[in-house]
Amino acid sequence: MDCVFCREDGGEVLWSDDALRVVLADEPDWPGLCRVIWGAHVAEMSDLSDGDRARVMTAVNGVERAMRRVLVPEKINLASLGNQVPHVHWHIIPRFSNDSRFPLPIWAPRQRTVSESQLSKRRAQATLLREQVRNELNQAFGPQVGHP
Repeated sequence: MDCVFCREDGGEVLWSDDALRVVLADEPDWPGLCRVIWGAHVAEMSDLSDGDRARVMTAVNGVERAMRRVLVPEKINLASLGNQVPHVHWHIIPRFSNDSRFPLPIWAPRQRTVSESQLSKRRAQATLLREQVRNELNQAFGPQVGHP
């Protein structure tokens, strides 16, 4: 088995504990896109215990709240596909009416070009997610010692 999420963090780790991690993905066209990644290699949400599923969704909700506060998007998209990487993970995607594919999914054909200055501005804002995600998840799960 060669799983990218078992081998690599999957982005800049914003928060983690022994069960999961939250990363800011390196997606140049999607500043602020975060992933909640389950630590162990598990393919489906239904493979997790009830408590573990609740933990994943608590993390997803905390990231969404932080993202709404910091980036103020028009909409948040949540996606858990796993077709290319069959490892439990959720995408939390800030959406803006002037992003390159709105109102279609981010994987749809491009609808418009977004200026580099707009993307740079959003990238700068996305750096503020670290503190807000930590605040949300430390509040939900308690402070994590030895983890980002």
